[in-house]
Amino acid sequence: MENEHLVLITKFCLHHDVEPSFISSLHQFGLINVKQQGEELYLYIEEISEVEKMVRLHHELGINLEGIDVINNLLKQIIELQHELQQARNRLNTFAPDDER
Repeated sequence: MENEHLVLITKFCLHHDVEPSFISSLHQFGLINVKQQGEELYLYIEEISEVEKMVRLHHELGINLEGIDVINNLLKQIIELQHELQQARNRLNTFAPDDER
């Protein structure tokens, strides 16, 4: 069933004590994707952990949408750089003599 990979936004908001308008703002700001089916709006289950992180940043630390966007972009850059560093280390290890590993 198609809805197995979706979470109803109203249920998410009720569970996390957040206003649906905040989720709507995240979507309008381009930070998350939502899906509309009929009158209901849904979050993709793959994005739930990211949305929860954004909710915590906003509620616990008082960070606005612009700040959340910056933090998200920086975290993505860090992950990309860590991946590139690991690839570089792997390439170097293929050329290093066995006694240097």
